Amino acid sequence: MNVLGDIISLTIIFAVPLLLVALGGMFSERSGVVNIALEGIMIVGALVSFLYMRAIKDSAFAAATPVLATLSAVAVAAAAGMVLSLFLALASIHLKADQTIGGTALNMFAPAFAIILTWAIQGQGQTAIYTPSWARISPSVFGADVRNLNFLQRVFLKEFFITTPLAVIILILVIIVLYRTTFGLRLRACGEHPQAADSVGVNVYKMRYFGVGLSGILGGIGGFAYTLAAGAGFSSTVAGYGFLALAVLIFGNWKPLRILGAAFLFAFFKVISSMATAIPFLPSFRNIRGGEFIYLMVPYIVTMIVLAFTSGKSRAPKASGIPYDKGAR
Repeated sequence: MNVLGDIISLTIIFAVPLLLVALGGMFSERSGVVNIALEGIMIVGALVSFLYMRAIKDSAFAAATPVLATLSAVAVAAAAGMVLSLFLALASIHLKADQTIGGTALNMFAPAFAIILTWAIQGQGQTAIYTPSWARISPSVFGADVRNLNFLQRVFLKEFFITTPLAVIILILVIIVLYRTTFGLRLRACGEHPQAADSVGVNVYKMRYFGVGLSGILGGIGGFAYTLAAGAGFSSTVAGYGFLALAVLIFGNWKPLRILGAAFLFAFFKVISSMATAIPFLPSFRNIRGGEFIYLMVPYIVTMIVLAFTSGKSRAPKASGIPYDKGAR
């Protein structure tokens, strides 16, 4: 039961960044801009937020109100992600550059920038920025005995970060904004038929900037959430999670609730791959050379298989990836 509880707990923790980043990609593509720079946005969001936490690590603010300190780091991650995403927006919307090339350039820029900046601040070769202890919320805060957790406490409280309830709130807000507001209707119209939206007075360029900016905000928060979940701290990478989030977005068919289900599916296989040695009924592959890497491939193999069987049924927004020309009809 302990192993099962740990699997469910970690699945929730690792589903959160996938959900946030995929929702961000959804906003961008729903507005008509393909954002494959999600990996780079995650890296920059995590980088700047962890540098911020490093700066306030021993401050009275962090010691007295660790939850507020962590939320402020979330805000920093969101701002950093939005700033990077606006470079993609400028290139894609106003300069009408190829969106795939623009996103690829940002993905190549982000890890190099992270390494250079962390070396400049911490010294050459010191890439890791460690997570302060106050960023993790102990089960004891909720009155649970850390040494004797029951099943539900093990699932929901053993590994608990403020980003988990925040992701639930964001998901609800995304559904409301996308399907229950004028803004959401206009955003979706810009991704489906921008000329029609423009004909009734919608500023397509403005809406696309909003869409890409929102993708940057959620991608930055997702990068922060992933780094909290992944281990001791930030090491200039998010291990391909931005690309995995793109798969979640496609499998989720650009719809929030389907994206939620896809995020849990991919996170589950991610956890299984990392906990394989602790699951007694799985084969160990000890007699195979390089067998320890077999389970590490599982999430990505599953991604390829799922996309191969489902991508044909997925329907992206019609105008996604097509630069808008106001003079064209």
